[in-house]
This record gives sequence, structure tokens and C-alpha cells, in this order.
Amino acid sequence: MGKMIIDGMEVEFTNEKNLLTIIKKAGIDIPTLCYLDELSTMGDCRMCTVEDDKGRMFASCSEEPRDGMVIFTNTRRLRKYRKLIIELLLGAHCQDCNTCSRNGDCRLQHMARRYGIMNVRFSDYREKLPQDHSSPSIIRDPNKCILCGNCVRVCEEMEGIGAINFTKRGSEARVTPAFGKTIAETDCVGCGQCRVFCPTGAISIHHHRSWVWDALEDPNLRVVAQVAPAVRVALGDAFGIPEGENVMGRIVNVLHRMGFDEVYDTTYGADLTIVEETKEFLERIASGKNLPLLTSCCPAWVKFVGEQFPEFIDNVSTCRSPQGMQSATVKEYFRDPANNPDGRKTVMVSVMPCTAKKMEKERENSYTRGEKDTDYVITSMELIEMITTSGIDFKNLDPEASDIPFGFGSGGGVIFGVSGGVTEAVLRNLTEGHSKEVLHNIVVSGVRSDSTVREFTVNYKGTDLNICVVSGLAKARQIMEQVRSGEKKFHFIEVMACPGGCIMGGGQPIKIGRPHVQNRQEGIYRSDKMASVKKCGDNPMVLSLYDGFLKGKEHLLLHNSKFCAKYFR
Repeated sequence: MGKMIIDGMEVEFTNEKNLLTIIKKAGIDIPTLCYLDELSTMGDCRMCTVEDDKGRMFASCSEEPRDGMVIFTNTRRLRKYRKLIIELLLGAHCQDCNTCSRNGDCRLQHMARRYGIMNVRFSDYREKLPQDHSSPSIIRDPNKCILCGNCVRVCEEMEGIGAINFTKRGSEARVTPAFGKTIAETDCVGCGQCRVFCPTGAISIHHHRSWVWDALEDPNLRVVAQVAPAVRVALGDAFGIPEGENVMGRIVNVLHRMGFDEVYDTTYGADLTIVEETKEFLERIASGKNLPLLTSCCPAWVKFVGEQFPEFIDNVSTCRSPQGMQSATVKEYFRDPANNPDGRKTVMVSVMPCTAKKMEKERENSYTRGEKDTDYVITSMELIEMITTSGIDFKNLDPEASDIPFGFGSGGGVIFGVSGGVTEAVLRNLTEGHSKEVLHNIVVSGVRSDSTVREFTVNYKGTDLNICVVSGLAKARQIMEQVRSGEKKFHFIEVMACPGGCIMGGGQPIKIGRPHVQNRQEGIYRSDKMASVKKCGDNPMVLSLYDGFLKGKEHLLLHNSKFCAKYFR
């Protein structure tokens, strides 16, 4: 333990990794643009610069704490220095703030307001560069980039992709894909984490709001929405609702008021996924072929396997994702004239936490009978913007139940929203009994943990099943390389590209840090506790579907006929 003086206060410290961490623990909000606990220290923005008693100035994020230090964080010299940094950043920054996707939620904008910058003294000397709209998931605007490097580090360190990086030096420095490529020409998996960690509007969501508004106003269309499990514990953030609170009932109400004909819960599709994936898993265990089974719910992970580990393509589950199953099933249901007496065309709109779902809907195997299963994917953020446009008071809406027959899901479907949820739902289906003790034993098996990699073993009818749950593609790469070399053997591997799972997806309201992950996780688990049906295979609406029009169409509607070597249609 050591002691230092910060702004006249005596502060104790132990094993903190840098001075900035100690300053924050002392209750001082020191400004940062490039520093994030989840990523490596870069120290480029210099906003966290502090001054010591000898007049020396240095970045606190890269300074090692030492006993006896005397630190000042808010001197006249520091304020002038930080203000100049912000002015220089603004001078080399596209200043169309009013129409920017991050207007009001931009860290550079917040910094300018914090330091009282009312005008910009410097002109933007840089060449105007074109926006990159090549990806179905994200849009890159290099004119808004402040070279903080957050996107570079998250893409490399958290996702293990490295689709973008720094090029050139000095005043000509840029963050861009290599060799002048568009983002779609790289190994980008569309996860959108670069957008989450970007402090400005340099990376934003590829929006589809206008198409959805047009569909809602067309009387010849039946517009159907499905809402993913993770959306319910994040959407309320934008409307002053406590973090992690389940607002699914309000979402159903607001979608109905906006003009959606039917609103379904994607937990129903998740239940279908588990029923089919459990069957597939048992078949592979019995045959010993194509193990480990790799989950197919996360489209970023599926693309990652296809491009980075093509020898494991046959290991990927043939099951469509919950979005894919739900859309294909709903479209098939309304193809029957008995369920569609007015003959309207059905348009499927998915409300997802994930930008990669926009990419998934374009895959060749996301079509059934020649028709695209999911017509539009809008993220949580896009729905928030649509609600704001509509003027509906979301916070004070009464909750409504999802529509039948595709609106009722189990607790096992709800937990799809968190890392480990797919695995836990499979284990519930494999385990006999419904008691609290049975469910608790699954929880403590190792499936729930704060760790980004969870390896554990469960016994199924005398066979030890080795299971791995991974959060983040960089960690998934390490695991797959160990599987490839024969160092490790698993029967089942679940991977979610985003930290903590879909709850922290690239299309969610931006929250960074473990406390926010925990709040959303707890919201999902509370929803699971309130569910009357815990196992996906016990959902009576799903069972009636198998006994009804789904009979004989299971493979057509619920499985991919092939793995798409070409990811886009």
C-alpha cells in the first residue's frame, strides 16, 4: 500500500495499474477520449494529463503510481492545455453536429461543453473523404475520426479481427482498412463493437428506419415485428427507466401504436432453436461426427468461422438463428390463405441488439422458397429513434402481451440474450426434471460466470460432455486454435462476439464497463425467473407448431441447407 496527495487529499493505493485509476477512485472525473479499462493503454489523446508538484505534466493513464506523489488535476495550466487539445481536435473534425448520429451523445461534444469552447479558432485543413457505406452493418465517416484508436484496439484485442488500423503519420494519419479497401472487403464480421467504443460519430449504424416507416404506411402490407430477448433490458436506458429493467411489455405497446400488425417475441424462435439444436447435438454425440458442435446464433461468429477456420464449417450447427427461424416460420404461416384471408404480403421486421443481424438477413441461406425471410433489421437504437420521432411517451406506456401464436417464449429463450444462455438452455433441455434444485445445479455447473472463457464438464447419461462458452472473438480464436491443434477437445462450443453476449451488442444504447454488463445480465435473469415455462422444449405454443403446419417442414424452415461460402446474396 502506498499514499499520494491528489488535489490536496491524501489517497491510499495498492495495486492499481495506473495513476488515472487512482484519481477516478478518489472521486475525480478526469477527462479521457482514448482510455478505456477494457482495452490496452494508448495514451494518445493526452486529455488525462496531470501536473505534479515539480511542474511536470504527463498522461495519467500511462503513469505508474508511486508512493509520495503529489498530483494536481485541475490547475489553470491543465485547463488551458486540455482546452487547446479539444480545439485542435475540433479544428480537424467534421462539425456537422446537428445531423450527426451521435449528437448529444458524443464525448468530444461533451468535452467541448465541459471546457466552455464556444467557437473553433482553427480551420479543418484535411481533405474531405467519402463515407464508407459498403457494409450492411455499419457506416464509416473518416471525417469525424479523432484518431483515438479505440476502434483499432477493440477490433484487434476484443474481436481478434484487425479490420482497421492506422496508416501514414503526423498530419496525414488516418484510421482505415488496409490498401484503401472498403470495410466490406476486409474480414469485418459486422459486430459493431467499433461503433460502441468510438467516442464520436465516425462509426455509426447502417440505418433502415425509412424503409420500415414506408412499410408501415402501405395498406397492402402486413408488417410484423419480432423483438430479441436482449432488447428488453437495454431500450429503457434511453427513456429514463432504471438500467436492466424489462420493458418488453412497453415495446409491444409502442410497436402496436406505431402501426405494426403483429408483434412477436423472438424468445419463441429461440425455443425452436434449442429444440432443434438439442436434437442435432445428441445425433452428433451418438455418431461422433463433426464435434465439437459450434453454435450458429451469432452471425459475426458464423462469419468468423467461415473465413478464419474454414475446416470447421461442418461443425457449425445447421440450425438457423432465432431470427432466421422466427422469420421463416412467420412468413410460411401467412402464406396459408386460411391465415391470410386478405392476401396481404407479409413484411418481417426484426428488432435486434446486433448490427451483424443486418448482415445475416442478406445471406443466401436466409431465403425460403426464393423469398427473403427477414426484410428489415432495425437495432435497439433505431427503434429508440423511431419512438422519439413518433412522440409516444414510452416511459408511461402500459405493458402489453406479445401476439399469438409466435409471441410466447420460455425462460430458456429469454436467457439467449446473455453469454452462456444458449448453452444453459440446451442443458435444461437435456436434464430431466423442472425443480429449482435441477435448474440451480445447471447454473452452478460453470455456465454462468464473469469470465470471458468458461470451460466445464457436465455428465449426460454416463457421458462427460466438455463444454466451452466464449465471449469475444479474440478469445474464440485462441480456443479454436487449441481445438485445431488437438490441445483441447470439446463437445459443444458457444461463442458470442460481443462482451457479455447480445445484451452488449453493437446496436444497443452505448454502455461500456462491467457494471452495465451486470445490470443487463441481472435483468435477463430476472425475466427468466418470472417465466412460467423454463425449458424451451416445454413451450406449449412450440409443441403445437410441431404438431401443426410445421410438420414435414422442419428442415426447410428451421435449418440451413448449406453453409454460405459467399456471405452475401
